[in-house]
Amino acid sequence: MKNGRFDWGMGAAAAVLMGTGLVVVGVSTRPVEAAAIDNTLDPRLVVASFTSADDAANLSSEMKRVSVLRNETLSGVLDRIGAPREEANGAVFAASQLIDLRGMRPGDDVTAWLETGTDGIVRLMGVSLRPEAETQVLVSRGLDGSWTSHELKAKLSPGISYVAGDVDQSIYQTATGLGATDQQIVDYAEIFGYDIDFQREVRTGDRFGMLYETFEDERGQQVKTGTVLMATMDGAALSKAFYRYTPSDDGVVDYFDESGQSAKKFLMKTPINGARLSSSFGNRKHPVLGYTKLHKGTDFAAPTGTPIYAAGNGKVVTYGPNGTYGNFAKIEHANGYTTAYAHMSRFAKGVGRGSYVKQGQVIGYVGTTGRSTGPHLHYEVYVNKKPVNAMTLKLPTGRKLGGEQLQAFLAEKARIEAMRDAELMEEQMVAANTAPAAAPALVSAPAPASVTPETRDGAANP
Repeated sequence: MKNGRFDWGMGAAAAVLMGTGLVVVGVSTRPVEAAAIDNTLDPRLVVASFTSADDAANLSSEMKRVSVLRNETLSGVLDRIGAPREEANGAVFAASQLIDLRGMRPGDDVTAWLETGTDGIVRLMGVSLRPEAETQVLVSRGLDGSWTSHELKAKLSPGISYVAGDVDQSIYQTATGLGATDQQIVDYAEIFGYDIDFQREVRTGDRFGMLYETFEDERGQQVKTGTVLMATMDGAALSKAFYRYTPSDDGVVDYFDESGQSAKKFLMKTPINGARLSSSFGNRKHPVLGYTKLHKGTDFAAPTGTPIYAAGNGKVVTYGPNGTYGNFAKIEHANGYTTAYAHMSRFAKGVGRGSYVKQGQVIGYVGTTGRSTGPHLHYEVYVNKKPVNAMTLKLPTGRKLGGEQLQAFLAEKARIEAMRDAELMEEQMVAANTAPAAAPALVSAPAPASVTPETRDGAANP
């Protein structure tokens, strides 16, 4: 078994597979179920260079692309498409020399080449994997039966994309409809998560925008996206813009508003995404006990397994089962602040009592353990050991830039805004060039009586 790494463009795939009877030409990147793909050069044309023309004519080959299913391994995928077990084992071992196959996720594409010989026996000729958008791992079987793996790196060109629009049903639906990916939505939510509650404070008609990095392959196709450079919100609850900037004195990447104030605050307003506020802080009739008592926290209803984040930097002082609170975590922060998280279904790996966690780090997952009527997060905030309403609490702000750092930030802000303006201008020009031209006004005149109108074929119109 051999393996190698190549820092070539993706067009090198054809060169690698030429010697093994496999050629990659114009392969679609759309995930589909197992089916023959007919837009690739027939491998028999290559095999003919190693065998007689008669033998090549009798070969039957096909290329299949399938999507990885939940809890499925590469061996399972190859078995599902009909590859011989022994050959599949050889291909899996060769691929494992370059990538960690345990990282395969549901929905990942696997492309396989199968060949049926004159004896009717099906053989696996090669496998293609894409562990990352810019990486392709090719595993091929040589004429001697040995397996070789190659890693091909695409040459990506950086670019910029800007999406903006009015919220219809949600920012997620509107932004993805305009071309943004899940990652940009997550980044956007993290940037504004300290200032706005997306579940309750965003209204239809609020306007948002985000400028983010993109990367295209040699064919001009966008293969992945990068970080958000600029995020804006103009709505009923908030009107603000944030810009990505890395201060040179500490090297910590952050987002700052127009005045140089960090987007981050001491604690996150809601330590969970996509949840519904099901019970507020204050006196209420307890849903289980039946009598009125102080509800010392805020409840967020969410599906079991939804990640729960540390609201701020701090030390985990309690972590484990805790009576009616179920699976419970308590974090001590600076300046007398403490946060608590209850009813979790399970705890996060790598976190335990005594651990130091960072703001936004996953500490557990939503559940309904303890005294609970359904899956939700019960979230409490204490200031000097007294419970307070997390939704109305005025929190200390993050860093405020000044002096040389502020001047450097303002220069970066101007650069980002110039990229946004250029992107908007390009979009407007494209829209103008693709808009249908107005049809010219036609002035008709009656034809002379002696002239017979003719069709393209020379026959008179009826």
